[in-house]
Amino acid sequence: MSEKKPILSVDEALAEILSEAHGPLAVVDAPLAVCFGATLAQDVLARRTQPPKALSAMDGYALRASDAAAGHLRIVGESVAGRGFSGLCGPGEAVRIFTGAPMPAGADSVLIQEDARREGDSLIAERPVRAGANVRAEGVDFHTGETLLRRGRRLSPADVALAATADHATLPLARKPRVAVLSTGDELVAPGAPRGNDQIVASNAFAVLGLVAEAGGEAFDLGVVPDRTEEIEAAVARARRESADILVTIAGASVGDRDLVREALGREGMDLSFWKVNMKPGKPLIHGKIGPMRVVGLPGNPASAFVCVELFLRPLIRALSGDPLAGADRSEPALAGAALPAGGARREYVRASLDRDGEGRFVATPLPDQDSSLTSALSASGALLIREAKDPARAKGEFIRILRLIP
Repeated sequence: MSEKKPILSVDEALAEILSEAHGPLAVVDAPLAVCFGATLAQDVLARRTQPPKALSAMDGYALRASDAAAGHLRIVGESVAGRGFSGLCGPGEAVRIFTGAPMPAGADSVLIQEDARREGDSLIAERPVRAGANVRAEGVDFHTGETLLRRGRRLSPADVALAATADHATLPLARKPRVAVLSTGDELVAPGAPRGNDQIVASNAFAVLGLVAEAGGEAFDLGVVPDRTEEIEAAVARARRESADILVTIAGASVGDRDLVREALGREGMDLSFWKVNMKPGKPLIHGKIGPMRVVGLPGNPASAFVCVELFLRPLIRALSGDPLAGADRSEPALAGAALPAGGARREYVRASLDRDGEGRFVATPLPDQDSSLTSALSASGALLIREAKDPARAKGEFIRILRLIP
């Protein structure tokens, strides 16, 4: 495995990661009840027209608008949802109608009941009504054959309801990419487990597992292994046996004597793509493949790992899910909540709180301590404030770019 790979820009690294990530990996036909948050593998077309015929939008009386001016009409029947009036609403006639009920033949509008007075079988229209008033036209929602949802879309509850309305009992979903997460380090122990004086609690995996699920992947935890090449190799082999589409390693990605992950991956046959990105935090990022399994080796510091997941692992999961927008720029404008010094030699992702000003615009304020080891700073972050390399100093209130971490 060559040590002479060039250091890539963030954009170059993302392009390399996505270059062969073409999804969906497979298509699964699934019942609607399990489709929430899943990714569509194929376009969804309407199997029916909605509504299939004109319906009343209000409780009232169906009639011809030109007859309302006459004042008195004869009530000839009733139309309710699921059981419409089968006759004809002729000149000078009206049909009692309820919301969602089919419009009777001959009627072109609905006089709402607040504007009508009934005396036995006679209707007195107390206000005029225009043609088409309070009527939902046939097909106003959609027509048979219309494309309702595009492949690659993450399905919201409203999307699933739309598919149901269009008469789909199941939907073609992209299989979720399987993501194995491996933590490495002699210093790490699981939360709640006994630990020595020089050990710390392993926490990065929980952020990664959650972010994988949020991106639409199926994560499984390989646990913590010590800094021993043979144990790391064994964990990598387990990920392959369990058919992981992506192996994510945490820590051991740098160049120290105890950073053994690259060596172990190489001994397992990894074809290294790159292992440095010109960014802060997160410079030592491994990317490669072991057979069909993609490898993303994250730095060990919490902020570094988190930023790399947002920038690289999330788009990879989306691409393998068939999302055509997986590599799209997700940044958006915000106002700087404090003055910013000139940027350094690398693109920097600054953890920031996120608020709104009186006009509803986002305001991103850098957190006071940017040490990449701080999980408390990650928890407090609403956005990553993006500083380009050698970015000039920015005044408070100036527009900047952010990557939002909260809705």
